[in-house]
Amino acid sequence: MAKRGYHHGNLRQALIDAALDLIEDKGPTGFTLSEAAKQAGVTPAAVYRHFEGRDDLIAEAARQGFEMFADLMQYAYDTGQPSALAAFEATGRAYLAFARKHPGHYIAMFESGISVNRTPELALAAARAREVLERAATDLSKHIPPEKRPPASMVSAHIWAMSHGVVELYARATPGTRSPFPPDALLETGIGIYLRGLGLIAPDI
Repeated sequence: MAKRGYHHGNLRQALIDAALDLIEDKGPTGFTLSEAAKQAGVTPAAVYRHFEGRDDLIAEAARQGFEMFADLMQYAYDTGQPSALAAFEATGRAYLAFARKHPGHYIAMFESGISVNRTPELALAAARAREVLERAATDLSKHIPPEKRPPASMVSAHIWAMSHGVVELYARATPGTRSPFPPDALLETGIGIYLRGLGLIAPDI
């Protein structure tokens, strides 16, 4: 991948961009701050004016990722309206689309081992992303009789877990793991089966 480098005086962002490239190439623990500095075209000492260590750099990459992710999920939710079902399904597809388009951010967010509670800003960004999916689940759950209605947080957690599983196992080409079906189809049919189980989609005849 081509180096992005240090441009326009924005050293902090240049370091984050460099870290994202390195995360994609080597994984979140496969690079040093010195490598990030070299990729950004600055001296290692310059890094410490902005980040105390590699984990702080990765945490900021994750925060930016969650902000982008929440925006994408919100857009998917909004464009799926006025149908609660369409809005809900759109958020699932948005998860997969984000992982494909922003692998460095995705890894920083979900595979780096960095806690979302490392900084208040990171925790807030992660919570905003969860809230979009939970809002979609709440809207959809209104169509389930109260006595059969699971908590919206459970519904959103199930779909988040399913989306994450499809990404991890199939969408990111994990070595030794192949599926005869495209990841999009796996996720769409999985969500469909789940929603049929809740009575939100009519059973196939």
